[in-house]
Amino acid sequence: MATPVSSPVSTPASPLASAPASSGTEAAPSAVAADPSIDQARIAANLADVRQRIATAAARTGRDAGSITLVAASKTYPAEAIVAAMRGGQMVFGENRVQEAAAKFPALRASHPGLRLHLIGGLQTNKARDAVRIADVIESLDRPRLAEAIAGAAAREGRTPDLFVQVNVGDEPQKSGVGRAEADAFIDACRQRFGAALVGLMCVPPLDADPEPHFAWLATCAARHGLTYLSMGMSADFERAIAHGATHVRVGTAIFGARRPG
Repeated sequence: MATPVSSPVSTPASPLASAPASSGTEAAPSAVAADPSIDQARIAANLADVRQRIATAAARTGRDAGSITLVAASKTYPAEAIVAAMRGGQMVFGENRVQEAAAKFPALRASHPGLRLHLIGGLQTNKARDAVRIADVIESLDRPRLAEAIAGAAAREGRTPDLFVQVNVGDEPQKSGVGRAEADAFIDACRQRFGAALVGLMCVPPLDADPEPHFAWLATCAARHGLTYLSMGMSADFERAIAHGATHVRVGTAIFGARRPG
């Protein structure tokens, strides 16, 4: 059973998951080939700036910055960029694709056992077992078939990552997430299936809309279901998400720079 513990911005190594994900046997970060395109000093400076912005946003609403977990969204960035962020004290990362996460994180985890991996992208049912094996948190639970696949994988692997239900708050057909109208019933069903492993809700508001009404809606929905955690807010809007109660913010470009193709 999961024991949710929020990772504070100042010490982001605390896990949400009940058991560490598989570390694999690949080489440690010291064996990661240097990438001359990675500006480690810039990543460290960006990371410090984002942490300060989180602290300022939290103080504005009377919140403790330690209640907010910074998830460094490392999708498409090489392992060397993740190492640079770890040298700056960042230990919680988010990946969109299971395959990419599996290629990067087992080696990094070998010498950094406190590293925590969130899967934050849409998840295919045929990748559920790999996701359960490597992730500490899956933030994109959004449909009954995926819930069934995760439950089966958890039984086979003997571990259950902590889970967030992803809500498609804008009801956009091109996006993952359960629709607003179906959210309550789906959350209830997941609560019955996963118990305390279901810890929160996640959303990605429409790109061309004011995100704040969507953040407010998600916060209200989480409160209605007694869920503690809210993963909302990215590089362009995480301070506004914090104002609406975000406990996890997923920040990529503001830390690592322009996202690479991939």
